[in-house]
Amino acid sequence: MCGISAGICFLIAFLLNIFSLLKPNIFSSNTQKFKGKKLNAAPNENLKRDITRLGLAALVLNGIIGAGIFALPSAVAERTGTFSPLIFLICGVLMLSVVTSFGQAASYFRNTGGPVLYARTAFGPFVGFQAGWLLYLGRMTAFAANSNILVSYAGFFWIGVQDGVGRIVALAICFLTFTSINVMGIKKGMGATNVLTVLKLVPLFLFIGFGFVYIAPEKFTAFSAPGFDKFSESLLLVVYAYVGFEGAVIPAGECRNPRKDIPRALIKMLLMIGVLYVVIQTICVSVLPDLAETKTPLADAAKAVFGATGAQIMTLAAFFSIAGNLSAIVIAAPRMTYAMARDHSLPAWFGKVHEKYKTPSASILFLGGVGFFLAVSGSFAWLAIMSSLARLLGFAITILSLPRLKKIFGSDSDGFKVPGGHLIPAVALVVCVWLSLQADLKTWGMTAAFVLFGSLLYGITRWQRKTSPDSESQN
Repeated sequence: MCGISAGICFLIAFLLNIFSLLKPNIFSSNTQKFKGKKLNAAPNENLKRDITRLGLAALVLNGIIGAGIFALPSAVAERTGTFSPLIFLICGVLMLSVVTSFGQAASYFRNTGGPVLYARTAFGPFVGFQAGWLLYLGRMTAFAANSNILVSYAGFFWIGVQDGVGRIVALAICFLTFTSINVMGIKKGMGATNVLTVLKLVPLFLFIGFGFVYIAPEKFTAFSAPGFDKFSESLLLVVYAYVGFEGAVIPAGECRNPRKDIPRALIKMLLMIGVLYVVIQTICVSVLPDLAETKTPLADAAKAVFGATGAQIMTLAAFFSIAGNLSAIVIAAPRMTYAMARDHSLPAWFGKVHEKYKTPSASILFLGGVGFFLAVSGSFAWLAIMSSLARLLGFAITILSLPRLKKIFGSDSDGFKVPGGHLIPAVALVVCVWLSLQADLKTWGMTAAFVLFGSLLYGITRWQRKTSPDSESQN
């Protein structure tokens, strides 16, 4: 009973922290302007600012909690045993340095683009384009990979969608649903995201509440730290459960107060999710002696806690979790190509805004079409590896832009400031570089090919604009 009470208390504290996002800013230090350099006052984007503080929290939550936590507990336990909850904790601390660095960058700007805008301001249009292109690749491949997982979980209830034509039809329905909702407006997209957030969290909190009574402290009193190789490999695995936060910084042009709200949402939600992961892993280690051998750790752990219906409940949680993650991707990724088209780095078609709904409809449809092709033709493992490496490289570019942004805007930022000067960004950069080096040569080769293709597309677009008769008027 005390375990259930503890779980309820955890849920209340979690919700209170989310709703604290609605309070006045607690991170900003002043409201002075940027020494006369208002680079963040970009041209009118013709986008509605409908994303609230709570909506930003939902974007971060759904961006991070996707498919990873439903598969990683067993893989990490296989490598580190009872030390595995600490792996989730350590990884969360390391990723906090990256998230904090993103919060600093986000505090300078009010417009759509995220890393595209940060790198472009610091290093010029070509680097800005590459930052956006890499992160766009990361999110597009994640969209395709996680769509495959979503359909796989749906196969638990409908066997016909597990393979063959049924699977292709299910993937098509998935992509059509998410793209059409988001074309019809950011409010509808955010509404779907918020509903899926609730459907995702309720089963997880039920699992935590009932699972507390099964935690066996004696299993954690004596453990041996894993070797460096196992430790490094496990951290690399767990990072996949923490990425996705960058999606919340991209639609800043549709947020009501992005300079203040985005850093707050990033940091607070990552801290909450980190605690959630550690508790879930602790319960899994406690209730499953063969945790390292199962492919569905949370479903099996839920079966041990709830009984025969536990697996079904957690399967539904996984389904809604992945759906929420996909919803967040469809909100964020098209805004990246929209921003690149706005900056004349991609063809103008990507920057088309729907006349009625005021959404970047062309970019949304492009993501849906190419994502569907990747989901049907590519394997999950290949897509996931590409996604991780591309994101880490994009993260590194954003972190490297911070000294330059600080020099441009000065110290009178209207958002929050990273404590410790450049120390936290330096740690974040080391984390990104080290994790990137864990990828194999094949993955590096495919990523390099994509970067070269993007460079070619960028060059053609720039050349066409330069030689266009009305290029002078555009300038």
